[in-house]
Amino acid sequence: MFAAEQRATLVNVKLKLVKDPALDGALSRQRHLRAAHHLLDLVSSRPGHRISCPELLADKSVHKMLGSTAAVLAFLRRYHTLFSLSRRGGGGVSLTDAALGLRCRELDCLDASEPDLLARLRRLLMLTLPRSLPLHTVDLLRWDLGLPRDYRASILARHLDHFDLKQPEGDERIWLHLLSWDDRLAVSELEKAAAGGDTTCLPFPVSFTRGFGLRSKSMDWLKEWQTLPYTNPYADASGLDRRTDVSEKRNVGVFHELLHLTLAKRTERHNVSNMRKLLGMPQKFTKVFERHPGIFYLSRIHGTQTVVLREAYGGTSQLLEKHAHPLVAIREEYTTMMRAALPPRRSRESCNYCGELDEESEGEEGTELS
Repeated sequence: MFAAEQRATLVNVKLKLVKDPALDGALSRQRHLRAAHHLLDLVSSRPGHRISCPELLADKSVHKMLGSTAAVLAFLRRYHTLFSLSRRGGGGVSLTDAALGLRCRELDCLDASEPDLLARLRRLLMLTLPRSLPLHTVDLLRWDLGLPRDYRASILARHLDHFDLKQPEGDERIWLHLLSWDDRLAVSELEKAAAGGDTTCLPFPVSFTRGFGLRSKSMDWLKEWQTLPYTNPYADASGLDRRTDVSEKRNVGVFHELLHLTLAKRTERHNVSNMRKLLGMPQKFTKVFERHPGIFYLSRIHGTQTVVLREAYGGTSQLLEKHAHPLVAIREEYTTMMRAALPPRRSRESCNYCGELDEESEGEEGTELS
């Protein structure tokens, strides 16, 4: 069988990109959620759930996300359903009662979800060949995995039997190493969906954007490719010839599993672009996203390339219930609160207000509340 696998050679299939309005809409609806949540996290972590404006505006991470001082202030004012600004005591930012209540629920949810988040992080490391990742790479995926901002001092510190932090000689980076392998975690989501059936040639769920047409040659290749042997993404694949379709199916399986580890079943392309060697991938490995548009959707809206797992949305702009996680529901409530702060017209077109925000920022007094 192995010799037969090696004879399956890659076909140079070129597929056009067709925009998916539903999936683009899912990204647009939560475009500024991460920035808002970062501010929420900063404010709620301070005594009395309040931070002075000078302290907030001195935070480099805030400016990295939102830009100038004026842009930060405009963002806080716009989302008045989350943030309350005061001039008293030199000026400060606090959370609205509704936002604080939701934040408390989120913290409770994080505590209750720690076993699940721990498993996600362990599985992420299990996908890599050295069972290790630079902390910077984990930080890039932190939001997508649902890990709390202080995961190093909380999850890692509480589970020293699973993790170790090391700085290899000659490497400026600190690496997170997995100390314990668990065969129970090394079962892919595709294998779980097979419900104990034959997992040797598992096909991937495939669906296309309306209006997307495959040429007969491409369709024939896809049908044949789906019947090829399936390699568990946690298994050693060093014996596979990278020039074959079976190897490509393994590559697709790795990203299929990685996206399943994320809460929203999506991540920005650059978050995984530096993981090639660690995942045992060939050169230009992210081309699998373009080559398999029925499995992945590559969104290019807002100047960012985001990879979305199609099956998780079922042709809609909402995650399917079976894929939901308690933290997903919490984030959706934050999104609803943010949209409630916008006028009706902007609520419908919230993805387009960034330019308006920049224009307003130019007219803001940068010293106000500082």
